[in-house]
Amino acid sequence: MEHTIVNKVAESGIITLNLEDFYPKGEIVLFDLKEFLFMGLILKEKDYRSALQNMDWQQYNDKYVAITCTADAIIPTWAYMLAASNLQPIAKAVFFGNEKMLIANVILENISNINPEDFTDKRVVVKGCGDLQIPENAYVAITLKLRPFAKSIMYGEPCSTVPVYKKK
Repeated sequence: MEHTIVNKVAESGIITLNLEDFYPKGEIVLFDLKEFLFMGLILKEKDYRSALQNMDWQQYNDKYVAITCTADAIIPTWAYMLAASNLQPIAKAVFFGNEKMLIANVILENISNINPEDFTDKRVVVKGCGDLQIPENAYVAITLKLRPFAKSIMYGEPCSTVPVYKKK
């Protein structure tokens, strides 16, 4: 009596989406306005503009840059705008906030770029565990993106899932 092993998960037609695939690919760096503060407290426009003009922007080439200020100081909005204006032609992407916020923004941007029609009437498992920390808002975003199209959405691994949505 010979038994053939059948991989039911592989034959189920389930599509596994790993949100780690949407994670930023490349180096993430901070552009910290703290470095430009006079006495660690205030930003002088003339000095800041001069420092930006003399800066080697190539250090940010093809990198993800989060613009922030880690000092407890009041920073005028235009200061962030000036930094962004200089970084935009050099960096891969520029966001306001810390590294965690940058990662969340890149993942959301990458999710927004998928074609949800590719998942029409498909059974989708959004992978839950991995090597990278995926922010919760990414799981919400992928659910909202796929729900109008997918036959079902599950969370976890194909062999052990939590049902999230099933089309009626």
